[in-house]
Amino acid sequence: MRGFFKRNRRLLIIVVLVVIAASAFVYFRTSRAESGTQFETSTIERGSLTATIGATGTVRAKQSAVLIWQAAGTVENVQAKVGDTVKAGDMLASLAKTSLPQSVILAEADLASAQKSLDDLMNSNTAQAEAVVALRDAQEAYDKAAEYYETLFKPYKFDQIVYVRKVTPFGVKRFPMIKTIKVKQADEETIKEAEQDLALAQAKLDDAQRTYDLLKDGNTAEILGAQARVDAAQATINLAHIIAPFDGTLTESYPLPGDQLAAGATAFRLDNLTSLFVDVEVSEVDINSVSISQPVTLTFDAILGKEYHGEVVEVAQAGTSTNGVVNFKVTVELTDADSSVKPGMTAAVNIVVEEMNDVVLVPNRAVRLVDGERVVYLLIDGQAVKKEIRLGSSSDTQSVVSVGDVKEGDVVILNPPAAEFGPGNGPRGGFD
Repeated sequence: MRGFFKRNRRLLIIVVLVVIAASAFVYFRTSRAESGTQFETSTIERGSLTATIGATGTVRAKQSAVLIWQAAGTVENVQAKVGDTVKAGDMLASLAKTSLPQSVILAEADLASAQKSLDDLMNSNTAQAEAVVALRDAQEAYDKAAEYYETLFKPYKFDQIVYVRKVTPFGVKRFPMIKTIKVKQADEETIKEAEQDLALAQAKLDDAQRTYDLLKDGNTAEILGAQARVDAAQATINLAHIIAPFDGTLTESYPLPGDQLAAGATAFRLDNLTSLFVDVEVSEVDINSVSISQPVTLTFDAILGKEYHGEVVEVAQAGTSTNGVVNFKVTVELTDADSSVKPGMTAAVNIVVEEMNDVVLVPNRAVRLVDGERVVYLLIDGQAVKKEIRLGSSSDTQSVVSVGDVKEGDVVILNPPAAEFGPGNGPRGGFD
């Protein structure tokens, strides 16, 4: 026997250690199961829940433009820098005249000539005065011709005194008598001539009216032509300048005096920072829960410890498919942005789609999927008791219990026993 132990001492030591370890495992597991101390628990509460849809996006300005040089040359002046607020039409930088292409230089002479022609047209009153007199004379001539023509169709009569002879006891005497004389209408030839005169007067009046209409506010056609020549010359001259197309803030600036640039080189970036937006992609599963004016909270990795707010201002009505996943673009406008929020920053966006009060809430950690059903485990008399439930809206940490034999005050297990999970079962998946 002593020889046996000596020969198998190492094997016996291993067996003893295994037995001790197994006994200790069984003891501690039984002991903890009886006391219930191995479970991490939480109490089911009644309260409020805010359901949100989360997404990420990039901040953009209300309006943004990259301004480029339209002509090659040497930078002469730079009137603005990053951070400056500018107005539409402000000149930001310009090229030296001597470095410009010939077409741009000659445009200044064309502009001066076109501007003089335009000023002459706008300031000359002689032609307009002559048109007024001509129109007045034409109107008078027409009125006379029309009046004469009308009289030819109005027969008239007049009274004339005549004397008649009558026999009286005193002899033959003459007595005065009033006789009405009727005048016939004009003959056809006279009427025809009057019609021709009236037609000629009408034509002259129409011509005078058209001339007056063209000149009463200036010669419209000539003024438009002169203005077009001015605009064309000015547009050519503007090729040598960078001009702000809208009100905004300069967020990037590249030119320096003396730089020699080619056409197409970037000069500035201009952003209208009066409003900031974030575009996010929302899954087709959630898009029908999103609507205009819903409140939004935003956080930024670049701005620690501060939460911003906004609202949904646009929801796309058509989705886009990427790798078989359909998403819809939703645009959020920040309502309390400050100088810390800048275009290009990444924002974590939470769209508040529903707010519920006085509902029974269960921690998401406690929900499991067993045999295709949502369940939670309640701690009752130190034992884990399974309860089937159906869930409503949810947040990141809690869900609303819509159906189930659980109530406020129940103790729910956050780490239920893994032995309960059969094949294909496991922790909580999606909600009902």
